[in-house]
Amino acid sequence: MRKIKASKIVEIVAKMCEDANINLSQDTVWAIRSAVLREKNKRAEEILKVYLENAEIAKKEGLPICQDTGTAVFFVELGDKVFVEGNLKNAIYEGVKKGYKNLRQSIVKEPFINRDNTCDNTPAIIHTDFVKGDKIKITFLPKGGGAENMSALKMFSPSASEEDVIDFVVETVKKSGAKACPPIVVGVGMGGNFEASAILAKKALARKVGGKNRNKKYASLERKILDKINKLNIGAQGFGGNVSAFAVHIEFLGCHIASLPVAVNLNCHANRHTSKVI
Repeated sequence: MRKIKASKIVEIVAKMCEDANINLSQDTVWAIRSAVLREKNKRAEEILKVYLENAEIAKKEGLPICQDTGTAVFFVELGDKVFVEGNLKNAIYEGVKKGYKNLRQSIVKEPFINRDNTCDNTPAIIHTDFVKGDKIKITFLPKGGGAENMSALKMFSPSASEEDVIDFVVETVKKSGAKACPPIVVGVGMGGNFEASAILAKKALARKVGGKNRNKKYASLERKILDKINKLNIGAQGFGGNVSAFAVHIEFLGCHIASLPVAVNLNCHANRHTSKVI
């Protein structure tokens, strides 16, 4: 059994919070550069170039890519041969508090009655999977409010067609317009149940941009949805263009015979994410 001190997790999480908010991931940089080459709308092309310039300034100056440094969302894969000396949840929370010390704190104490800021960006959202091995993999997504607000979930009948699902995802993106700060990455969760489909959609956003689903049929569905989205003429920041989304990522899970849950979670052009294996 491998032992990992909670204090080590605190330090790693704190650094992840800073890095993801300041340094644009390389896969996202490549996605934007590719979009510049493919974009036919000159105004949209210039905006894409500004995204890259903004990322360079953020990296050089040590400043956040965006003023909205997001809700701290974590996906944790905990090996069955790992023993955390301390409380894992508390360690992640302490890491968030430390990592967000010089970042904008955007979390309020309650959703409705008492919306006072917690002033440390907690509570964080943590999803934990138990896997084999002696390591912990932590994936962090600082999820901005604008794109998150454009999310949607629909409980389809299992008789729904492929076109029904495609139309729902595309319509969700169409309704979002410029509010999700496009070009976007579209996470789609299919199956499980009501809450599981939403988690799958969020988890899909942590994939390398444009990485295909391992299942060829779902990879084909990703491509079909992406093609339709990019015909919406939303473009960078909603000014029109043929690149409205960088990628569509689908994650799926088996579900009840009477159900077909489909969730859509959008991520802005910055698509902030980072992973660390301990």
